Parts: sequence; C-alpha cells; structure tokens
Amino acid sequence: MLRYIFRRSLWLIPVLLMVTLITFTAMRLVPGGPFTREKPLPPKIRANLEKKYHLDEPAWKQYLRYLWDLLHFDLGPSYKYYGRTINNVFFDGGWRKCPVSVSAQLGIVAILVALGIGIPLGIISALKQNTWVDYVAMFFATLGISIPNFVLGLLLIVVFALWLEVLPVARWGSPSQVVMPAITLGTHGAAYIARFTRASMLETIRQDYIRTARAKGLRERAVIVGHALKNSLIPVVTILGPMIAAWVTGSFLVEHVFAIPGIGKFFITSINDRDYTLIMGTIIIYAVVLVAMNILVDISYAFLDPRIHLYEE
Repeated sequence: MLRYIFRRSLWLIPVLLMVTLITFTAMRLVPGGPFTREKPLPPKIRANLEKKYHLDEPAWKQYLRYLWDLLHFDLGPSYKYYGRTINNVFFDGGWRKCPVSVSAQLGIVAILVALGIGIPLGIISALKQNTWVDYVAMFFATLGISIPNFVLGLLLIVVFALWLEVLPVARWGSPSQVVMPAITLGTHGAAYIARFTRASMLETIRQDYIRTARAKGLRERAVIVGHALKNSLIPVVTILGPMIAAWVTGSFLVEHVFAIPGIGKFFITSINDRDYTLIMGTIIIYAVVLVAMNILVDISYAFLDPRIHLYEE
C-alpha cells in the first residue's frame, strides 16, 4: 500500500511541470500584462517594475526562475498586492481564517451536505424503483443539476436573508454564515451523487450474491447495508475525487455570490488584474489537491471491493 502511494505521489512532479508550463505559456500569449492599465504607466516606471519582478527577462528564464522558487515552496510575489507574496495572500490570517482554510471549510461542509442528501436519496430511489418516491427523488435530482449554483445562491439569499431574515446575507465567520453557501454548493453535488447511487444500486441489487444473501434469510436491511451499498459506492467515490478537489480549493461562483474571502475570490480578481503568480498559485494548489484526491479514491476502491488490488502481481 505504501509503495503504491509513493509511486502515485511521484506523478505529482510531471503533473505540476505540465500544469505550470501550460499556464505560464497561456498567460504570456494573452495580450497585456500585470502592469497594463487603462491609464498607461510612464515608460520608466513600468520598466522599473518589470525589472523588479524579472519580467524583462526571456520567458524561458522567467519559467525556470519560477520553478526554482516553487521547489522552495515559494509561490512568488503578487503583482497586485504590492509587498506581499502569494504565500502571504493565501495563508495570512491564521489557519482558521486564511483563504485556503476558508475554502477548505466551505468545501468540507458542502461535501457533508452532498453525501448526507445524495446517498440516502439514491438508495431510496433505487429500492422504490418506478414508484412515486422514485419519480419525486429523481425530479429533485434533475432539478438540482439543472439550476446553476449562482442562481440557487441568489434564490436562497432572497428567501432566507431578505424575506424571512433568518440567515445573514453574506460574508464569513459564524456558523450561520456557512449554511447558505454550503447548501448552494452541496445541492449540485447531491443531485449527481443521488443519480449515480441510484444507477449503481439498481445494478448491484440484481447481482447473484445479493440473491444468495436474501435466500439465506438475511434481513433486507443487512443485505442492503452490508452487501449492496459498499459495491454501489464505487462509482460515487469516483466522481467524489474531482468534486472534492474543486470544492475545497474554492468554488469561484459561490464564494463570489456570498462574498466569502476564499481562494475563489482571489482567482477572479487575479484574472482581471493579470496577476500571473496568483493565477498560477491557485492552479497549483488545485492540481496538488486533485492528485491527492485521486490517490485517495484509488485506495478507497480496495476497501469497498476486496477484489480490487492496488499492487502489481
């Protein structure tokens, strides 16, 4: 197991190299730069700024310099927040209040909401196939997929913050401020999880070993929970990997709607400001989390289905 994890972790190196190279190249190909303004800077000031941040050097040299800093866990200076590095921007404010932590907290709560709604809904829908329960459950699942996050977020704000006045409109800090963003983010995932769980459960409960378990006289609850559910969760776990990675590294639209000071906020502003290092820092964090989640997904396969091996014979 440890050997497998180590080997898979090594893939992070070429992944990061490719991600940084593509992102670095794409940003340099787009017209303009971090010091492009509606009112142009005096040529001398702009030249001094470019020299300070080594932007006057050839592109290949800038890229190698960035990789060298990245090897030392230095994400570079910010071109917008003068005097601050990307490490400061992402991790200042303490572990509980820094943007990385805020996005992670929101993502974790949204995941709990998605799992808490999606899995039971999918199981009930499969067990009550082609009944009104199934139709109602799949109607809400389809609705959850169809409604964009920002539309659902605005709807929740209007109903619960403006009309009923039971929840705060936006911002971050108290448990009540987590409710609407987590529901907004988690509802979309719950809808996907419900549909995947239903489809997988329908296939699993028709397998021979399920019929055998029932023939032995096991109670229906033991058959579903002890035998069918574990194998039914494999497709769900597969989609959870990229879903969790996207949520814990910041949902740009949800964080923007609810004015949450997470990574998503900085990613949006960094694109408008052409803050190259801030853009790359956000993408690198996402890539690292995505690779880590894919490894965890592969490991979870072995626990859900003993027939799956993580090592070569």
